[in-house]
Amino acid sequence: MHTIKIGGVPEHFNLPWHLTIEDNSYQKSNIQLEWIDYPGGTGAMCEGLRNGDIDIAIILTEGIIKDIIAGNPSKIVQAYIETPLIWGIHVGADSKYTKISQLKDTKAAISRYGSGSHLMAYINAQHQGWDTSDLKFEVVKNLDGAVKALTNNEADYFMWEHFTTKPLVDQKVFRRVADCPTPWPCFVIAVREEMLNTNQEQVKAILDIINNTTLDFKQIPSIDKTLANRYHQQIEDIREWVQLTEWSQSQIKEETLKKVQDQLYNLNIINKKVLYNELTFEVK
Repeated sequence: MHTIKIGGVPEHFNLPWHLTIEDNSYQKSNIQLEWIDYPGGTGAMCEGLRNGDIDIAIILTEGIIKDIIAGNPSKIVQAYIETPLIWGIHVGADSKYTKISQLKDTKAAISRYGSGSHLMAYINAQHQGWDTSDLKFEVVKNLDGAVKALTNNEADYFMWEHFTTKPLVDQKVFRRVADCPTPWPCFVIAVREEMLNTNQEQVKAILDIINNTTLDFKQIPSIDKTLANRYHQQIEDIREWVQLTEWSQSQIKEETLKKVQDQLYNLNIINKKVLYNELTFEVK
């Protein structure tokens, strides 16, 4: 049995992984796939890939591109979620800020540097026409840290996935002032190069299983109820999210990676652009 460790955020996007692990799909291919939750998000997963804590990550497109260019010995093997991620821009429930324009020159809470919440703060600032060199950050590690920081006025706003934070908006812990969708497919599957060099056959088996599941994921009976129960969401929110979300079963397009790199380079988040095959790997 090959033990392979995979990491991802504890969010509804990753239910297909949990369903396939729970029904022993990978064990039938002689693979023990161990899931590790990363509530800290992409920055924490990049670190996990670098130091070998995980072999595979379900990770934000822009975050892993930045980290591969910075030396992370991993490759993108395919897109996972084809549609954009909708980032909610949140303030504390009692915040004096009521609209996005008021957040110029304030402090953003981020899970860590290099995380999605960090990179998207730049993209949002660019959308708003703000000077990105003026951005200020407070590292909060995860969603719980963001709740504390916004409640205690240690930071002014926090960007996180719209539906994951919706319960906190409903509970009046956060107030959402706007949304900022990513301009590209949001999640990819990244694998450490060492794993690709030594266990490509097992990686192929894992991809075949998850792709077969995501292909028909929306048609699973009562999947909306399962998602709502497991992720403590309102059923109407989950139904909206399912309608908006498309899974991918193929490699991310070259023009998409060029678009992401162009934007990250223009924001001075990366200091060079690299070729498509330096970021991706075709599993056969």
